[in-house]
This record gives sequence, C-alpha cells and structure tokens, in this order.
Amino acid sequence: MHQDEAGNTGTTHTSGKGVIGVVGAGTMGVGIAQCLAEAGHQVVAVDPEESALATAPARLRDGIRLARMVRKAPAAVPMDRALAAVAWTPRLEDLAGARFVVDCAPERIPLKERLFRDLDQVCPPGAVLATGTSAIPVERLAARTRRPERVLGLHFMNPAPMKEAVEVVRGPRTSDATLAAALALLADLGKQGIVVADGPGFVSNRVLMLTVNEAATVVQQGTADPATVDRIFEQCFGHTMGPLATGDLIGLDTIVDTLYVLLECTGDERFHPCEELRRLVTAGHHGRKTGRGFHRYGGPRSGVPRGR
Repeated sequence: MHQDEAGNTGTTHTSGKGVIGVVGAGTMGVGIAQCLAEAGHQVVAVDPEESALATAPARLRDGIRLARMVRKAPAAVPMDRALAAVAWTPRLEDLAGARFVVDCAPERIPLKERLFRDLDQVCPPGAVLATGTSAIPVERLAARTRRPERVLGLHFMNPAPMKEAVEVVRGPRTSDATLAAALALLADLGKQGIVVADGPGFVSNRVLMLTVNEAATVVQQGTADPATVDRIFEQCFGHTMGPLATGDLIGLDTIVDTLYVLLECTGDERFHPCEELRRLVTAGHHGRKTGRGFHRYGGPRSGVPRGR
C-alpha cells in the first residue's frame, strides 16, 4: 500500500525491512515516519482525524526538505522514494502486517490503554509495540496486551529527525529480544538509544516537566519575564534552549497533558499545571505550532521567536 502526493492509496512492494506502523499523524508521528522512510523503511501511518491525514503528506515533504537543508550526511533514499514509502490511513486494521509499531497518539491514559488493547488484537503476535508516551509507565500499557514482553517505550525528542538520541524505556516484562530489536531499529535510523527503567516520566520528563512548570510559575508570580527566564538557563548554565522555549517547542498543550499524567501516576502535587500554563493552553497559545506560547514566533509552526 502507498500514497501519492495527493494522498491517494494504492499498492506497492514493501521493503525487505518489513512494514513499520506509526499511530498518530501529529508533529511527532510525522517526524518519526520521516525518520523511518528516509532510512528505507516502508511505513503505514494511522490517524483517525481527517484533518491530520489531509495535511500529513505536505508536512512530511516540508520536514524532508528542511532535514536535507541542514543535515550534513546524505539521506539513505531519494526524496520521492521517501515520500512514497509512507501510506496514510484512518484504519488501525491496516497495521495487520506491521512487524513494529510506534505509538504517537495523544498523551491521555485511557486513549493509550485502548490503543494498546486494539493494537494487540490487530498486529501479528510477533510484532513489537513501542509507545512514544511522554510519561505513562510502559507496564501500564503493556498490561493491556497479551504480549507484555514485546512492549517498551521509545521516547523520541522533538523534532525527531534532528535529534540523535532516543530515551528507550524497558518495562519490567520487556524481553531482551524486544530491547535488542528496538536498539537495532534506532541504529538503522542513525540514532542512539539510551536505556532507562520504567517509571512515570522516566528520566527526561520526570525532571523536565517540573522544570517547565516551575519556570512558568516564576513568570506567573512576576519574578521575571519569559525571555529573562530562558536567558538565565542559556547564559548562566549553558543550556542550548531555556525551559520555556523548550515548552513552546514541545507544545504547551502536550506539556499540560503530560503534567496531568504525572500527577495521576505519582500523586505528587508538584506536577499540577500552574495557572499560567493552563491559561495559555486555554487561549490556544500552544507554542511554535500555533505561533505563540511563552514567546511569539514568525507564524504557526515557525521556529523564529520575535519577542513576547
């Protein structure tokens, strides 16, 4: 199965690497699909939202163009071949032939629990089911399947095509073979897997979400404006990007969803999203993807800040 640039579905020969599924055609889903397609994999990307599917091929093309402008090493396959390698579909049943699936669905516990139950029904018994969750414990999702030994976390960072490392979360029942398969796939994408144990938020978001929430609280309390907060981290600590700019890059809606997951999974009130974060999200200011978050940008999905 393949799609042309207009989004029409047809049939094509799969690569010798087998089909890899991606669930979710948002920013992360399209980014991971790009990584896979540019490495020569055949991809089936699923999203039930028509609006996401309608814009996904164009977003994939834009992502490939950008990556080829800034990347030093040449891509493994030509651009037209990478575009043709991704099929877009609203049907989860189209993953019936996938050997590996990466979940990029929204960060909501009931939704992801249902998804893993359904993937377990649809996918071949030997398929690996990887979750890209930001914070939900892997074991909680693995428990919804009959193959917990084949479930693990692959926490890609945004933007996925530009980041060389992936946080790999080994659940308590993840097998050695599953971990090895995931690390081999990442190596094939030119990425390094950093393995951590399971737990709410793992390492990255257990720390980062608190930092973003506290940085937003500093702004809320009037201690400093967003530009000053980020400047402290960039110039005093040598961070490439401050916590509020990082939140804008991730998406403030995703930040709030992740904080609520951490609050539910840990019971720690420090993870309750502060008023400033909730205010921005309610107003539709989600960060770079909307053109405004803690900072303003050149336009929706622009990466160029231009002050608050």
